Amino acid sequence: MNRDLRWALGEGSLFFEGKGAVQDTLRKITQRLNTLGIPYAVVDGMALFMHGLRRFTEDVDILVTASALKEIHARLEGLGYLPPFNLSKNLRDTETGVKIEFLITGGFPGDGLPKPVAFPNPQAVAVENNYIRYINLPTLIELKLASGMSNINRMKDLTDVLELIKVLNLPKDFEKNLNPYVRDKFLELWNGARPPQKRYALVIAASDQDSAAVKAMLADGVAVDPTRGAATGHRWLVTTDPQIASKYGMHDESELWEE
Repeated sequence: MNRDLRWALGEGSLFFEGKGAVQDTLRKITQRLNTLGIPYAVVDGMALFMHGLRRFTEDVDILVTASALKEIHARLEGLGYLPPFNLSKNLRDTETGVKIEFLITGGFPGDGLPKPVAFPNPQAVAVENNYIRYINLPTLIELKLASGMSNINRMKDLTDVLELIKVLNLPKDFEKNLNPYVRDKFLELWNGARPPQKRYALVIAASDQDSAAVKAMLADGVAVDPTRGAATGHRWLVTTDPQIASKYGMHDESELWEE
């Protein structure tokens, strides 16, 4: 096992316990920004973690204004933080080695091109948790949708939204909190997050469809699928209610074979 993989495995284990280099870097940089009175909002992986989607990230992403970024570099560069390379807008924690990436108010997610969704002023979208300011959930989702929609290399942002929908059980009308530009994509993912309902079926001869037993089933909400069985002189009785299926001895539709 190579050194980088060993580090990632060890750091990943600590990360989910709220420990390790990334978590330490988050606490240190946000404490410094709080002390300096610089508005900010933690975004991306660490924001996902705070909102309930527990996935590992190797860096810390922070939303600031352009003027705040200049102050951050002026006040922190050389004092425990250095840019990864000359003229980089980002910093690296010299103690932990973790990179701190800055997103700038007014910029555009994904492909970087103008669109109805832009990086907002952090003061307008920040929520505080344990003295750390994070981007609120609707704005986080909005930015990730706009990013994934406009840049095929950022498809993981759409996956993040899909997982948030599942983990947080977000309602369909959550889309009302979002910019119209991304609402259709949210609904597409929301529909995709809902597992398809299992159907149960019972195949009968067409001559039996008027029997008392079948009439009782129909009265209980069982339906006839008009697309199945007609060619072979059968009727497919179907339901998605497992209790009704058990009552009438119906089977998982995927197990039935239509000759």
